[in-house]
Amino acid sequence: MPRQRLSVLKTYKLYIGGKFPRTESGRYMTATNPTDGTHLAHYCHASRKDLREAVAAARSAFPGWRKTTAYLRGQILYRAAEMIESRADSFAAEIAQSTSATPTQAKQEVEAAIDRLVRFAGWTDKYGQIFSSVNPVASSHFNFSTPDPSGVVVTLAPDEPGLLGLVSLIGQVILSGNTCIAISSETAPLPALSLSEALATSDLPGGVVNILTGNHVELAPWIAGHMDVNVIVDGSGKKATFTTLQEGAAKNLKRVHDHSFRKAEDWFNENAANPYRILDSVETKTVWHPMGV
Repeated sequence: MPRQRLSVLKTYKLYIGGKFPRTESGRYMTATNPTDGTHLAHYCHASRKDLREAVAAARSAFPGWRKTTAYLRGQILYRAAEMIESRADSFAAEIAQSTSATPTQAKQEVEAAIDRLVRFAGWTDKYGQIFSSVNPVASSHFNFSTPDPSGVVVTLAPDEPGLLGLVSLIGQVILSGNTCIAISSETAPLPALSLSEALATSDLPGGVVNILTGNHVELAPWIAGHMDVNVIVDGSGKKATFTTLQEGAAKNLKRVHDHSFRKAEDWFNENAANPYRILDSVETKTVWHPMGV
């Protein structure tokens, strides 16, 4: 009787500090095909400690990433887009299996995510020039205002489109020199976890992007209350989650921005790549310099 081979289903790990640890809580969730209920894979249910470790990794990576030249950051982001392009078919198949998207729609999402990352790569050495200013002052000084990265930023992705939404949020945050903890889609996290594998094989330094999977409502109070998180960019579109983030951040004066859209298809529009969104995760630094007489 011929031997029947069973497929080895993948268990997706977290992505923290350039590595792939299992969740310390030991909790896992099951990803299934929404159409027929087929078991696709297991993935980690991130805990509060996992979040703390991700924030520590992001904080550790921040000084080096901040000092990286804008040109080099752009090259690194472009390289990440290349890595996604090289696995485009795999990403599209994963999206089609784990969501209600057709193969054609899944391919369109992957292509949009690649194009979005290339677009943000082009903004690394331009946003500073566009959003800077020379200010008139009533003294013999030069007065310059320039955008500066805030530090550690947490982003929450929409459920759909899980890959494009996550890439859009990560790209607009890290291009300026911030480091990021990205919380993936709740309903379709597998493409986001595959994104972490692509990032790990790009030139992006470990800790610049950290990707966690789990329950948004559970993670929200811990994100808002963490004193080493500087900015929260919420693209989840969930009112309860955003309210929890706002209430928690009010206690420590953390900045919280809503970057969600009413409809999933809006993530494909130009507004999702609006460069003014970059300003929500930077701070304006003003420098005075004596003017020679």
